[in-house]
Amino acid sequence: MEQTRKFVLDPGHNTGHQQFDFNPSEWVPFRDKKEINRVSAIKREDMEKHPNPDFRIKVIPDADVAHYWITDMFRRIKHSSDTGERLVMILPNPARLYRHLARLINACNIDCRNIYAFAMDEYADENGNIAPEEWELGFTHAMMKYFYYAIDEKLRPDKKQFVGFTNKNVRDYSKMIADAGGADICYSGPGWTGHLAFIEPDAPEFQGSLEDWKQMGARICTLSPFTLAQNSLHGVFGKSGNLAAVPPKAATIGPADVINAKHRFDTHSITVHGTTTAWQRFTTRLVLHGPVTPLVPESILQTLRTDVYVSETIAQNIETDWNKEY
Repeated sequence: MEQTRKFVLDPGHNTGHQQFDFNPSEWVPFRDKKEINRVSAIKREDMEKHPNPDFRIKVIPDADVAHYWITDMFRRIKHSSDTGERLVMILPNPARLYRHLARLINACNIDCRNIYAFAMDEYADENGNIAPEEWELGFTHAMMKYFYYAIDEKLRPDKKQFVGFTNKNVRDYSKMIADAGGADICYSGPGWTGHLAFIEPDAPEFQGSLEDWKQMGARICTLSPFTLAQNSLHGVFGKSGNLAAVPPKAATIGPADVINAKHRFDTHSITVHGTTTAWQRFTTRLVLHGPVTPLVPESILQTLRTDVYVSETIAQNIETDWNKEY
C-alpha cells in the first residue's frame, strides 16, 4: 500500500501558479497526490454524483443534518414498536442529540422493548484496558446518559440490550452483534483520517489487503495522531488541543460489522465549532469520491447501500482563503 507520487502544492488549482514539489509527510496515511488533487477539485454542484445508485449522497442545510438523523432513528424505532420486530443499531458517540430522540419517544409513548443498541467504539488505555461505563468522558457513558436513561423507564428495553465495549466482551463483540440478528442500521461519520468508528488507516491492528481487511471484526486498535488531534478539540477534553487528554487506544467495531449491516446512514457536518473551517471538507471528498482502500476506511461505504447526508458547509468548494490565514 506504499505510495510514492510527488506532491505538488497548488492551493488554487491554477496552472499559472509557481509550483513547489514535495512528498506528503510519511505521517499522512493516504498520499496519492493525483487522487488528492482530483477529489479536492470536486465542486459543490458535483458532490451528489456517484456511479453507485445505492450510494445516495444528498447535500442539505447544516441545521437539517441532525434532524435527518433523529428522524431516521425515530422512524425505525416506531416501526419496531408497531410491528414487534427487533431493531439492531450500531451507534456513534458521544451524541447529546440522542436526548431529543428520547424526548420524542417519551412524548409519543413508543415502546422500545425490541431495541438492541451497540456502541461502535470506546476509548482504551495504552495496555488495551477499555474505559468503563462510569467514566464520564467515555462513549458508552454518553450513550447511556443521553439515550438509554433519557427514555422513560416504562418504555426502555432491558439494560442488557444497550451494549458498550468492555474488557470481557471485546473479543466477542462482532459475534454479539451477529447473534442479535445483525445490525439493521449502522450510523457513522468520517474522522479526519477517514476512519469509520475507530478503524484507523494507520493502526497496525488493521493492516492487510482490502479483501483481508473487509473480513476484520471488532478489536482494540492504536489511535492515529490525527485522531488524537481531532478529539483534543472535543468539548469533553476541554476543546483546547491537549493531545495528552485523549486516550491512546480504543475498542472499535471492524469493517466486517459495517459491511454486514443491512443498511448504513452516514453524516458529514463537522466544523470547528460552527465556523466555516472544517477538516472534514477534504476528508468528505476523499471518503465519498476517492478510491476504495483501507487507507481511507470510510471509503468502503461507496460499495454498499448507504444514505449519505452532507452539510452545505462541508460541501463548499475547497479554495484558498488568505483572509483567514491562521
